[in-house]
Amino acid sequence: MHTVDVVQPTQPCAEPQGALPPSGMAGAIARWQQVHQRLRTRRALLRLNDAQLADIGLTRAEANREAQRPFWTLL
Repeated sequence: MHTVDVVQPTQPCAEPQGALPPSGMAGAIARWQQVHQRLRTRRALLRLNDAQLADIGLTRAEANREAQRPFWTLL
């Protein structure tokens, strides 16, 4: 007699690497959302104190440099 074990992931699988990005208007919106999220997280670095920055392995100078990057470098 044979048995079959079924393994179910506990979390949804990530999007496969190399998946095609959305095209057209959906792609433009998705890209803008990604850039906007990056801008928000980089600006959030400025609100962290030096101890919090050290916890994530950044210095104040590195946080300032990331926060000041022009938006087109995030594309």
